[in-house]
Amino acid sequence: MLKGISPIVSPELLKALCEMGHGDELVIADGNFPGESVGKNAVVIRADGHGTLEILDAVLSLIPLDRYVEKPVAYMEVVKGDSCPEPEIWKAYEKILNKYEPEHHGVEMIERFEFYERAKKAYLIIATGETAIYANILLKKGVVSG
Repeated sequence: MLKGISPIVSPELLKALCEMGHGDELVIADGNFPGESVGKNAVVIRADGHGTLEILDAVLSLIPLDRYVEKPVAYMEVVKGDSCPEPEIWKAYEKILNKYEPEHHGVEMIERFEFYERAKKAYLIIATGETAIYANILLKKGVVSG
């Protein structure tokens, strides 16, 4: 354990976050996301037993979002025709995003299969045990400045 770092951030996750550079993307995936097949070219880290909210909070406590793009955050949009309302978890994401990035965290909505394609190019996929649907979130890492 380290001081100031959430205990849910495993050494493996901390290493992957450190390896990421400016503009690299990561996906915090819900329990239904096909992380292993989509992440064949990515670092895939299991975070079973943790939800996307606590992982998002822990990750954003360590890395900034990219300030050089309009929308450094993306959600998998609800599939057209799906009867579910806008996911409640998105409101919780907004609170966490405001906590760490109050000035800049534009959110892009991405169609399901486009989200998968973009996730294939991500550096890191964190596979959580999140049970909420449409809880996948993609982040573009920014520059850490002194």
